[in-house]
Amino acid sequence: MYKLILVDDEPIVREGLMNTIDWASHGFELAGDYANGRDALEAVELLRPDLVLTDINMPFMDGLELSAAISASHPNVKIIILTGYDQFDYAQQALRMKVYDFILKPITASETRELLDRLRGELDEERRRKEDVDRLRSQLSQSLPLLRERYLDRLAATGAGSQDAEERLAYFGLPALQPPLLALLLDFDGGPAAGSEPDRELLRFAGFNIAEEIAAREGAICFRTREERIAVLLSGQPPADLYEQASRIAWSIRREIEHYLGYAMSAAFGRAADSLAKLPESYRSAIAALDYRFHYGRDRVLSIVELEGERAAPPAAGEDWSGKLGAALRTGSAGELRQLFGDFTERLKQSRAPLVSCQLEIQRALVTMLSVLQEMGVEELGDSPGMLFAEAQRLSTLDEVGGWLTDLATRGAKAAADSRSRLGRSQIGQALLYIERNFADERLSLSDICRQALMSTSYFSQMFKQETGETFVEYLTRVRMAKAKELLEATPLKLYEIAAQVGYSDPNYFSLAFKKHAGLSPREYREQARGQA
Repeated sequence: MYKLILVDDEPIVREGLMNTIDWASHGFELAGDYANGRDALEAVELLRPDLVLTDINMPFMDGLELSAAISASHPNVKIIILTGYDQFDYAQQALRMKVYDFILKPITASETRELLDRLRGELDEERRRKEDVDRLRSQLSQSLPLLRERYLDRLAATGAGSQDAEERLAYFGLPALQPPLLALLLDFDGGPAAGSEPDRELLRFAGFNIAEEIAAREGAICFRTREERIAVLLSGQPPADLYEQASRIAWSIRREIEHYLGYAMSAAFGRAADSLAKLPESYRSAIAALDYRFHYGRDRVLSIVELEGERAAPPAAGEDWSGKLGAALRTGSAGELRQLFGDFTERLKQSRAPLVSCQLEIQRALVTMLSVLQEMGVEELGDSPGMLFAEAQRLSTLDEVGGWLTDLATRGAKAAADSRSRLGRSQIGQALLYIERNFADERLSLSDICRQALMSTSYFSQMFKQETGETFVEYLTRVRMAKAKELLEATPLKLYEIAAQVGYSDPNYFSLAFKKHAGLSPREYREQARGQA
């Protein structure tokens, strides 16, 4: 429902319009009627109508003066002048004051209704347009922080829009960027870990608010990148002062975030740029400096100027290191493995090689380890080689890589030892069976058994002692003596016959060995056994 007021110094005109028109059916509420322009203007200030129907010739303030005053202070109010003066100059003045319509009296009720309907349609359309504009303005207001971040991200990463940067920055309410310029990056070390993803996002947002407040105090621009890092752009000072300011801001942000939110951040800044067009070079060098977190660990402030001095190719592990790794894996020495991988990661740290080069060396070391373990019979370590390589890429620092490789190698060495143990037990079982079947052969030897078991004599002897608690000779003698006792107790065979059946061609040597084993001579053992029977 739209409001309107009537203004005419003739009461009969006002009463006629008020009584003959059903205003509500045409979408209007008649808010008041007035006899002169002065009273009407006061009513406009108070009632804020959408439409004013006014005569021209009135006391105190005529219709044209009223229209001029309303147009000046309330340009959205529609004004329709009703007049009996058919003069061109009146019409011209009305047009200059942007009067909606200029209508000659007398006007009929049907003409008034038609006018109201037409006006309501236009007011409805204006309201819809206004609502659309308000909605778009609200959406723009809500999107402005994101638009600002995306623009700054493009400006820092690619230099896009650098030519009109001053205008864009002013539009977003940001300070101008004057050369020299410097990019500072801060990254969450592992990211806020507690709670659900919304909780983590809330923590990241809170961290950004802290960084933005500190950066604003320093006259710098702060935004979040697409990689969820915090970027700070500094400008307008000599490079040495920018580096000092960047370090100060980085330490302040890290300290505040750790104090209030409880998680650590790493920071890095690049080289100063001498123009806005070269800002991406500073940004890329800041990213390169942040990559050195892989070498030096987390929770640090890194400067590419300090890091870029001597860069060397990462030293290859070499055959000597590979040989030591193979030996440590075979012996299963956790201490040696820890030392080897500690030396390996330390060499990469000292080289200051780029991240990609370090990752290639890590992959080579992983290939060497997996190859050795495969030779030792270990086919996999819980994950496929592809998954292991992917895991190596996800690790954030060389210290983490060293610990992970050490743990992986230790598990591999244990798996190899377990495999050897299982295989040894299987082969020792076959050896015991072979002894049981061939103990009567006086030529049976350790070499014969090792050939059957496909094991070296030293390794077989070690495994045999471990599995049986006896040496090969002790075990073979015990088997032969047990069979001899059985024959002495259950058969009338002569001693030389029994000796031959248990692997002794010399009866006297058999008798000496038996007495040493049983404490009795074969004859005494037989007599005692028969006496007990």
